[in-house]
Amino acid sequence: METEGSKMKKILFATTALVATASVAAADVRLSGYGRFGLDYNEANDSAVNGVSSTTLTSRLRLQVDMTTETDNGVTFGARFRAQAESRDNAGASGAPTFSDVNGDGVITPNEISVGGGAVFNGARFYVTSGGFTLGVGNIIGALENTPGLYLETRTAGIGIDGAGFESLVTNVNGESFNWDAYSSAGFGANGVEVLYSAGGFSGHISYSQDNETYALRNNAGVDRTAINLAYTFGDWTAAIGYQDSSAMWEDKLLLTVSGDLGIFGVRLAYADNDGIDKYGLYGNVDIGAAGNLVAYVTQEDAVSASDVAAGRGDNRDGVAGSNNREGTGYGIHYSYDLGGGVSFEAGARESSNDNTTVQAGVYFSF
Repeated sequence: METEGSKMKKILFATTALVATASVAAADVRLSGYGRFGLDYNEANDSAVNGVSSTTLTSRLRLQVDMTTETDNGVTFGARFRAQAESRDNAGASGAPTFSDVNGDGVITPNEISVGGGAVFNGARFYVTSGGFTLGVGNIIGALENTPGLYLETRTAGIGIDGAGFESLVTNVNGESFNWDAYSSAGFGANGVEVLYSAGGFSGHISYSQDNETYALRNNAGVDRTAINLAYTFGDWTAAIGYQDSSAMWEDKLLLTVSGDLGIFGVRLAYADNDGIDKYGLYGNVDIGAAGNLVAYVTQEDAVSASDVAAGRGDNRDGVAGSNNREGTGYGIHYSYDLGGGVSFEAGARESSNDNTTVQAGVYFSF
């Protein structure tokens, strides 16, 4: 025979279960990601310096976790992190780095840092959204990185199956690549703060980070970066401006982009002043049939003066001053064919402004 006490316990248990279920229902946890794999031909690898075959496999698997919940007054709190496994040039490009003082001078230089292999979790980005405003902290997106019209209109945002070094970006010059804050898929990120706003055709983004030195174990003073972008969309066209101010040498940047449609063609113009090095880009894309798309670009980069090279601004990673300095014209072409179900065939080739040729082809699938 059921007593009043046992009935009360069942009611309490049922109430607790309902509350717990309601809490779970109010939250949203979503898994997504992609995989890609293919062949990469890079003539720069076929040298005594790199010691890697010119043709290698390239691959990446990314799993993304997005979590959101909403308060009673409609404010959304969320977070994102990723797990990623990657391989390029016959070596792992994910995992913790290793440090080796090869020459015994007590200082770890970039050439003495090796990227680890295997899978790795990145740093989390947290955000709060209300109306058109979003506040983000941690592994932030970065305002310059988020400027509309910066990246190629491909699934990899670059050429081929893994971006092919992203030489197409007007903000990548003279071997000084990605020297701005951006969401890191395999690291801690900038650990900064940012505010995003959008209303109608207008959008704005400002970000700030402090002490985000890449090689933190060298006990450098660190880098402070402040960046902003403003964009406006009118009809089929979007115009944007981005700017970064940095405490590090050669990292101040001004970025201008305009993109839109001319009938069946998509076109984009981009320009960046990279702390004295100008780079221009002209980009176009067109659909081919029902499933194909073709993207092409050409860039022009200013020469680097002898004084810049003497000051260490040139790309001297091979030990020969100025031999890798990127200047002149670069160009590339990319073809994508949609196989359905989130799967596509991606292929592309590009010639960088320092006459390095890369050709890639592979399969990209999202889930």
